[in-house]
Amino acid sequence: MPAPKTPALTTDIIIELKDRPDVPIVLIRRKNPPHGWALPGGFVDVGESVEHAAVREAEEETALRVTLKTLLGCYSDPRRDPRSHTASAVYIAEAVGEPRAQDDAAGVAIFSPEALPSPLVFDHAQILRDYLIWRQQGKLPDPQIA
Repeated sequence: MPAPKTPALTTDIIIELKDRPDVPIVLIRRKNPPHGWALPGGFVDVGESVEHAAVREAEEETALRVTLKTLLGCYSDPRRDPRSHTASAVYIAEAVGEPRAQDDAAGVAIFSPEALPSPLVFDHAQILRDYLIWRQQGKLPDPQIA
């Protein structure tokens, strides 16, 4: 029996800088299309856990060693990535230090989650709205049926 065709598995990471006042977050400016601001993240390699991929991608793109705090959710709307159908496990993580743009990141910056740049690519605006609810109310987002 042939293997089923499935969405590509990815991970995105909301990195909170716990050594800064008001605990800002880190976003990258993408080097490759689609261009814009994004959460650090990327594809899960075959043989790799999603959690390991999240830690690896965070360090590859921001030079920060993160500690995963919680899983915010799984985002899988077929339209979330214009390149192809992906499903992303989104983690909230914490780190200390100064982020540096590396790998697929053309730039990196620190933002208050209440004052984000534009444009945000993929479905990262929705993810960050859900994150704000979690941050302000301690409540995980309700599952979204696309």
